[in-house]
Amino acid sequence: MAAAARLWRAYRDAVPGDELEHPSVEWFGDSAELADELLALVLEGQKTATATLVCEFSAESQLLPRIGGHWIACDGSGTPTVVLRSTWLRLGPISSVDDAFAWDEGEGDRSRESWLADHIRYWKRVTENRGIPWSDGLEVVFERFEVAWPLDR
Repeated sequence: MAAAARLWRAYRDAVPGDELEHPSVEWFGDSAELADELLALVLEGQKTATATLVCEFSAESQLLPRIGGHWIACDGSGTPTVVLRSTWLRLGPISSVDDAFAWDEGEGDRSRESWLADHIRYWKRVTENRGIPWSDGLEVVFERFEVAWPLDR
């Protein structure tokens, strides 16, 4: 994707010496509307965390994120918008989400209870669409991130 390469090159030119390999290009959620909604929360500074089922990475033949690693987040139309840097990672079951992480995700009323309800509903949809059996014990990558580029975000 040429636009993602341009965004990454602009970041690398501005911040030399950081990660060399091209990051993955992703979007939040499973629809254009959700991608736009969640990206807006990132751009407002309200969303500084995300959670992804480990089996989603496996289904896409992707490596799990690593601290200091980067990824490019796109809007709902697929336009690369920001470079994000992973700052904190933890693996655990869905039920292990805590109040602080739910708050940092920045969604809904930011409570653990609504986080669980919303994410379980979302992940049931995702696993069904991928043909993955649903279980409350599925492992999750809990990730905190910061906007690395553009710096004015």
